Amino acid sequence: MVKLMQQSWWKLLAIFLLCYTVVGGLLFAVPRLNILNETIRNLYYHVPMWFGMIILFTVSLVYSILYLYRGKLSDDLMAVETANVGLLLGVLGLLTGMIWANYTWGSPWNGDPKQNMSAIALLIYFAYSILRASIPDPTKRARISAVYNIFAFFSMIPLLFVVPRLTDSLHPSNGGNNGFVVYDLDNQMRLVFYPAVMGFTLLGLWISSLRIRLRLIFDPNYNHSSL
Repeated sequence: MVKLMQQSWWKLLAIFLLCYTVVGGLLFAVPRLNILNETIRNLYYHVPMWFGMIILFTVSLVYSILYLYRGKLSDDLMAVETANVGLLLGVLGLLTGMIWANYTWGSPWNGDPKQNMSAIALLIYFAYSILRASIPDPTKRARISAVYNIFAFFSMIPLLFVVPRLTDSLHPSNGGNNGFVVYDLDNQMRLVFYPAVMGFTLLGLWISSLRIRLRLIFDPNYNHSSL
């Protein structure tokens, strides 16, 4: 994973995919649906950001488990920075969702179960950052935060994918509503949607790699770790 981050081909791929997403998202044809209309183009940005968030949180989970197994601060560094960037994508996904909701549901925040559960999941990860800042000893901080990170990930799964499906929801694929795959993610939209998911995920990994390099330079707790 670390050696892959040092290569440049995937960064060029990320730039290409995101440029393609912006151009295709604005110019390609989309289904003409009641209420959604042109706002459906937000699907290319809002949802892929959440996909990128989940993938980065999964990477963070893996490295937290590796830290508990191997005790290397390099694993802790990978875990914390992928979690930080995943949280950034989550916040951007929440904001783009609020903009979308304002035009389609009448207000940015409707108390929808998916909105509420998403906010709680992000707050749990914000607490992860606060927890790390409150522990000065690097080894103790890494060990405790690794355990918390595992808890945060497995708390996120039911909050995002289980609880909203048990109640009425305005979101597609929740509360008995059809999903985008059923009624508006047609073949034309897939041409942009899937590259967008990959593009935002690669961007998140790129930002994570830059933050890791900065930590290695400026943070004395990590500058002797071998990545």
